[in-house]
Amino acid sequence: MARGWESKSVEAQIEEHKSDPTNQNSSGPSPEEVHEKIRTANLHLSRKRILQQLEASTNERYSELLRRSLADLDGQLESA
Repeated sequence: MARGWESKSVEAQIEEHKSDPTNQNSSGPSPEEVHEKIRTANLHLSRKRILQQLEASTNERYSELLRRSLADLDGQLESA
């Protein structure tokens, strides 16, 4: 008998949760905002990786390529 009461209680809680307007996702970020945050995070990770490669680089031509890539990423981050 206790199981019957438990399942009824759980079912009531689920229905209450579904009908509560404060539980709706309307207050969450829009898909565009989420996409922009992900894009910015990816740019920061790319910048960090390029800095690590630049520190380890011994080839001047490769270092110059990395510096140009870093400048491009900085420009993208400024516009974001």
